[in-house]
Amino acid sequence: MYFLKKNISSLLLLSLLVIVVLGCESNFKEVQKNDYSEFVPSGDADNVNLKYTDSGKIKSILISPKMFDYANVDFAFTEFPKGVDVTIFDNNGKKTFIKSNYAISYKPTNIIDLQGKVKITSEAGQMLETEQLYFDQKNEWFYTEKKFKLTDAKGGSTGQGIDFSKDFKVVNSQRIEGEIESSE
Repeated sequence: MYFLKKNISSLLLLSLLVIVVLGCESNFKEVQKNDYSEFVPSGDADNVNLKYTDSGKIKSILISPKMFDYANVDFAFTEFPKGVDVTIFDNNGKKTFIKSNYAISYKPTNIIDLQGKVKITSEAGQMLETEQLYFDQKNEWFYTEKKFKLTDAKGGSTGQGIDFSKDFKVVNSQRIEGEIESSE
């Protein structure tokens, strides 16, 4: 009789444990379902042609075959997975042209990350080519730590690491190779 009571108690305890574990597992799966959210854009556009203006003047034109806007995430950004073609205008109407195979613009920092065969050309004929380039929209400043090739009417140079103003009037290069001619 003692043996039967001990086995029944063990079976009841084991059954209770199984019920608790299965009940928790079911509840855990339900919590996972409720907490799961997909990383999807809040906006999706094809054949984008955006004109940015300030005080009635066009400051830049951005053209891209595809745009995803992730304004619904904590660190909002806009992605251009098929590249961009951008024209930036200075206050005198002079243009700077930018092309890249991919771009992502981070809204909180106003930094644009251009990647894949990045090419910038000024109206004056200066051209910079690199694989990745950042643009600080607030300060209107470009920079990279990647290898670059810079050419103009006077010649060209290559190196690794460069930063410059959007109109190429101020250029700071690092680890330069090639000949550079100064106008000073």
